[in-house]
Amino acid sequence: MHSDAAAVRSLRSCSSSDCVSKVMPPRKKRRPAPGDDLSAKKSRHDSMYRKYDSTRIKTEEETFSSKRCLEWFYEYAGTDDVVGPEGMEKFCEDIGVEPENVVMLVLAWKLDAQNMGYFTLQEWLKGMTSLQCDSTEKLRSSLDYLRSLLNEPANFKLIYRYAFDFAREKDQRSLDINTAKCMLGLLLGKTWALFPVFHQFLEQSKYKVINKDQWCNVLEFSRTISLDLSNYDEDGAWPVLLDEFVEWYKEKQMT
Repeated sequence: MHSDAAAVRSLRSCSSSDCVSKVMPPRKKRRPAPGDDLSAKKSRHDSMYRKYDSTRIKTEEETFSSKRCLEWFYEYAGTDDVVGPEGMEKFCEDIGVEPENVVMLVLAWKLDAQNMGYFTLQEWLKGMTSLQCDSTEKLRSSLDYLRSLLNEPANFKLIYRYAFDFAREKDQRSLDINTAKCMLGLLLGKTWALFPVFHQFLEQSKYKVINKDQWCNVLEFSRTISLDLSNYDEDGAWPVLLDEFVEWYKEKQMT
């Protein structure tokens, strides 16, 4: 009985490190040189800081900043709260887009700009925030996305309808014929095979302006009427403008 108790006491007195040392012999420890431990800690700390710092900087550059967007706006607005024609020219030059390029119309639509050739501070901040663009570089990277919106029928229709109000004089309910021809060329010139002929018709017609109903119906016509006009219903609800175009075109083909 006493021998068993002595064995238990002996086992308890054996620390875990003693037990481990019997299985794994201890390795010789190198005496650290003065400052080694401190240098190693400092090196690890510097490395971790550099990694964190570079990640932080990258994140800040990638994250949209309202402050940076505001500063970007005033590069073109100067002391005003609106980017005017001169600022707009520089803006287009910086992003590498001609002012008459259709992507500028898409951008104006995204900003919900009310007047052609002008971006107000409110329009800029609201639109650029939705695009998450606060610099020239970011907007350049978004141009392909803006162009792609024209390939989606629903978005194209919204942009097309927006273009009428964007381009018209705000004291007029209609669009003057010259502006209408330019805007139609911008929007339909490359996709509607009959556009060159329709353009000719407008040039020789008596029309001086186009109203919104006519404008919207031209898009519908371009999407639904075949190139030979065989499915055009003269008794349909088309505006007189398009009735006259069909009549003029058929006569032109006959002669």
